Order: sequence, then C-alpha cells, then structure tokens
Amino acid sequence: MATTLRSDDARRSDTSPESARTRAFERAIVALSECADDALSKAVCEGILDPEGVIEWVRRAKRMILFEREASALRSEVPSLAERLAQLVAEAPARAGVDPEAVATRWVDQLPAIREMLAADVEAAFQGDPAARSFAEIVVGYPSIRALAIHRIAHVLYEEGVPLLPRIMSEYAHDRTGIDIHPGARIGRRFFIDHGTGVVIGETTRIGDNVRLYQGVTLGALSPRQVEALRNVKRHPTIEDDVTIYAGATILGGATVIGAGSVIGGNVWLTETVPPNSKVVVESARHLVRTRAGGDSTGRQLHWDI
Repeated sequence: MATTLRSDDARRSDTSPESARTRAFERAIVALSECADDALSKAVCEGILDPEGVIEWVRRAKRMILFEREASALRSEVPSLAERLAQLVAEAPARAGVDPEAVATRWVDQLPAIREMLAADVEAAFQGDPAARSFAEIVVGYPSIRALAIHRIAHVLYEEGVPLLPRIMSEYAHDRTGIDIHPGARIGRRFFIDHGTGVVIGETTRIGDNVRLYQGVTLGALSPRQVEALRNVKRHPTIEDDVTIYAGATILGGATVIGAGSVIGGNVWLTETVPPNSKVVVESARHLVRTRAGGDSTGRQLHWDI
C-alpha cells in the first residue's frame, strides 16, 4: 500500500505545474545551447564580438577626435584607445593577414587625417546651412557630423580588412542618427547631410568633394538576382564633385554616375548616368484647387469629399 501511495505521489509530482515548468526550462536550455545547422547558431558558434565593447570604443574615439585638445589627456587616451582596438581586432572572427597591433598603429597614424576631414565637414555644414549659428552648434547638434565621425573612423578599419567591427560601428551610428552609411563607402572632403533622417549610402558608393545631400536620399543598389556573384562588385552609384541631391531622391546602380556640378531634385528616381552640370527634376504635378461657393465665413474648415 505504501508503494502504491509513493507511486501516486510521483505521478502527481510529474504533472505538477512546478515539474512542467522545470521540464520546459530544460528543453529550452538544451535547444538554445546547441550549435545547430541554422544561421543564428552558425553566427554565434563562429564567434561573435560583443557589440557593446565596440560601441564603447567608438564613442570614446569619436569624442577624442571631435573635442579633445589637451595634450596631457591625449597622451593617455591615444595609447589606451590603440590598445583596446588591438584587443577588439584580436577578438573579432579571424581573417587571414590581419595583425591587430599593426592595425591599431596604422589607425593612430590616420587620426590627424580623420580630424582634418571632419573639420572640413563641419565647415561645409556651416556654409551650407543658414540656420547654423556657430561651428560649436554643428559639432554638438548635427546628426550628420556624429554619423560622419563614426563613418570616417570605421572606414579606416574597413580598408584595413578588419572584420565585423566597422559594421557594428556603422549600425550604432545608424541607430543613433537615422543615417545609414556603410563603412565601405568612400566619401570625399566637405561632405554635408542636411537634416539626415532616412539617408542610405551603400557599401560601394563613391562620393566626391563638396557634395550635399538632404534627408531621405538613397544611394543604393539595383535589386540583386545573383547575390553571391555581386558581393565584390560595384553595386552603388558614383557621385562626382559639387553635386547637390535633394530630399527623397533615389539613385541606384553601380554603373550610375552623377556628373560633377549636377543638381538632383527631390523625389527623383535615377538608374542611369547624368552628364556633368545637369539638373534633374520630377515634372511638376497639377494641383486642382476648388473653392466652394457659400462657404462658412468664420474660416472653419468644412467637410470635403476627396
């Protein structure tokens, strides 16, 4: 009889909410811990760098480049950033021929050039935006400068062949500013993005000097049909010097070139080359204006059927 009672207790224990929850926990743990044959498992088991460490590093680097002028602080911060960069490169998924210490040293060598480029970007923003009251306002308040600072840092590492780190940096800038610049894009001097929200600049984009974009511009690729064959092919447009591209314009394709000195109007869709000194605009739509006789003289908005 005692044995029967113990068996009944065991059965009741097996079906209790606590037991069911324990079994569910164990099933989830086993499933989540497996390196299965799916994309997420492969990504993790190949080795993923903690994004937070990369973000913390690029925030420090951006702040130093934009704001720091005290030599004593720089003598501490530059070696510290270089050492941390070498650690991050070493932790990233391995790629043949990447020497972390050498990468960090070459990045330090590029710091004066990065700062010089950003100084020219700030000047271009001041000269291109009548709402700007000072250089300081642009440095601390314009999302395009924050995005460009991170891009110019990340681009150096992209050119060095460093895996993963530049993409983490660019996506952090995208998240913070709404400006999506792939670290592979080559951007010339005195680049200005006014407002910036929704701008997309693809990996193989080439941008010359003195180029200005407005919000919502896309410099993208045509829809790929053979993805693997296009991974190392130029897929995004070339924008030559002194070009202005207004809000909402979309320019696609690796063979598309916007000639120097051209102006691309808002909401234009381009997949073909434009000669230098061209103006491209969407033909104006007709607006039908109707005035209803006998309207309310108080100025209240009346109901209209559209």
